[in-house]
Amino acid sequence: ALLVALVVLGAPPAAGAELSGVFVNLQKAECYFINGTEKVRFVERLIYNRLQYVMFDSDVGHYVGFTPHGEKNAKRLNSDPALLEYKRTQVDRYCRHNYEGSHPYLPVRRGER
Repeated sequence: ALLVALVVLGAPPAAGAELSGVFVNLQKAECYFINGTEKVRFVERLIYNRLQYVMFDSDVGHYVGFTPHGEKNAKRLNSDPALLEYKRTQVDRYCRHNYEGSHPYLPVRRGER
C-alpha cells in the first residue's frame, strides 16, 4: 500500500527505476531432542534465496560455510569467541528452556516412547 501511495504521489523508486526482484534472507533455528532432553542439538541455518550459505551446529561448536560467501561469513563469525560461546549455550538457553512447553506438540518419531 505504501509503495502504491508513493508511486501515485510521484515519489521516485529508491536507488533505481524499478524493483529488480524479491530476495529472501532467512535465519532458521532448530532443536533436535533424543530421549527427551538427554541429548539436545542446536542448529542455526542462514539461508539466502533457498540456498544455505552458513550453519552453526552445537555438536560441531563453530560455523561452517557452504558457499564462498558462506565461508567468508563463517570465518568472520568464528573469529568472535563471545559469539561462539553464546551459540554453544543455546542448547540450554533456547532448546532445553522451551522443551517443556513444546513437548506436548512435538511429533513422536519411530522408535521413541
